[in-house]
Amino acid sequence: MMDWIEHFRAAAKGLVVAHVWRGYGSALFVEFGALTPTTRMLKDGRPSAPSGEIGLMIEADWRIENACTIVCGSGSDEEFWEPTFASLIGKHVVNVETFGRLPEILVSLSDGFHVASFSTLEGDPGWTLFDRRSTAPITVHCRAGAIIEEQASPA
Repeated sequence: MMDWIEHFRAAAKGLVVAHVWRGYGSALFVEFGALTPTTRMLKDGRPSAPSGEIGLMIEADWRIENACTIVCGSGSDEEFWEPTFASLIGKHVVNVETFGRLPEILVSLSDGFHVASFSTLEGDPGWTLFDRRSTAPITVHCRAGAIIEEQASPA
């Protein structure tokens, strides 16, 4: 059985945070490594966010910590989000791990920063990791307490 967290730990270690963006609602996206521009367009005509070699998506409940405090989170005033996102750009991935009985994700960055999922809603923890380095991307998340690879649906 594949240890997917070890796969992502090895793949992401040392990569730089290249882009951080907000998705729908309070969804958080963190892109690591070289960015690839997208060809998708938003409804307002702007291009969608670029994708990193490795990506992290946290659906709703997340927090960003420095060495001694929570800097901001999904429940914070949104005015704190963009400056905090900007402060992560250029940090390097130190570690990727899970914590908790139902696995939450924790990405440790240089300078003592951490990005963590912290689900408070029913169901599974709401995070997904993406490895886009090959023509067959790998997507993993937590389902029913286990970390699984998401199988692409047939075309």
